Amino acid sequence: MYKKNLLVKATAFVAAFFSVHFASAQTSTIGQDSRTVTTAVPILTVAPDARSAGLGDAGVALSPDANAPHWNPAKLGFVQNDMSVSFSYSPWLRNIVDDMSLSYLSGYKKLSETSAISASLLYFDLGDIQFIDANGNDITEFSPKEYALSVAYGQALSEYFSLGIGARFIRSNLAGNVTIGGGASPFESKPGNTAAVDVGLYYNRDVSQNLNLGFGANISNIGGKIAYTNGDQKDFLPTNLKLGTAITYNLDQYNSLTFVLDANKLLVPSPGADSTQTVISGIFSSFGDAPGGFSEELQEINFSGGVEYWYNNLFAARVGYFYENPEKGNRKYISTGLGLRYQKFGIDAAYLIPSERGNPLAETIRFSLSLNLD
Repeated sequence: MYKKNLLVKATAFVAAFFSVHFASAQTSTIGQDSRTVTTAVPILTVAPDARSAGLGDAGVALSPDANAPHWNPAKLGFVQNDMSVSFSYSPWLRNIVDDMSLSYLSGYKKLSETSAISASLLYFDLGDIQFIDANGNDITEFSPKEYALSVAYGQALSEYFSLGIGARFIRSNLAGNVTIGGGASPFESKPGNTAAVDVGLYYNRDVSQNLNLGFGANISNIGGKIAYTNGDQKDFLPTNLKLGTAITYNLDQYNSLTFVLDANKLLVPSPGADSTQTVISGIFSSFGDAPGGFSEELQEINFSGGVEYWYNNLFAARVGYFYENPEKGNRKYISTGLGLRYQKFGIDAAYLIPSERGNPLAETIRFSLSLNLD
């Protein structure tokens, strides 16, 4: 491992280990009273595919494709192709380090005209980190990794409405089995393992010959807490409520525009709330436990939106925006994207432009390759 990357890589690792989202790092100052809602395995909430990444990380009501299970398993009830598979890749924090990456493989198979099943793998590689003790002596070098293996099923219940469910196994190995300190109470890390489920709803209807409306709702990562040490400390998964809409207007035979808007809220305790409560209790209390009352609860809602243009279902251009309240992490960025389709194949790319300098996610690029079979 290159020594020049040690400090920034260690900082990124510590942020992940203590459940602090990378993207809010640039807004935090030592000694500040942070109100940012934090969880374990925050990578589960990141847009892994280039299409939604180009739309400001919006996708719960977007037309279904191979990446639908990540956004809303209910969309599987309305997939068009008999089978589809997609692979996405993104160098992570590439302006800071050169060996972190996010990969996502997803695919589905139709079971009938109104149902489909899918499987996916999300893989996050944090590169190499050199662990040192309090005296600066090397302990060991380790390569932290996280992955989530998921299956999902979606069923259309009517011409316009569908339901979906998903199940997920999550493994977060951030420090291996490193032991730090001696005496009677050494600090011993361990990989964290847990499972979670998703539940989604999807509504899609052609209002007229040129206008289509879509609405989606999804609660993801409802699962057991995860532990990284031999103590009693356990962290919440990023259980997330996502509501959104997509409006598609066909300008003419060849040109169409889709407008998407998502709202997201983490269903976990706010900073200062009881972190020892159960997962279900944390979900319900998350709507009213913010110290600042209802106004602060509203601050915990993030917004994603964008516009997608298609020409003859061959070429796409996208632009989007993501907003997070300054008191809750202050992530704000513009995203752009392009897409190409030729027969059974597709390629998409997205590029992130932060609204502030110094954002560790600046210039993040995502690529997706897809194959659609009738």
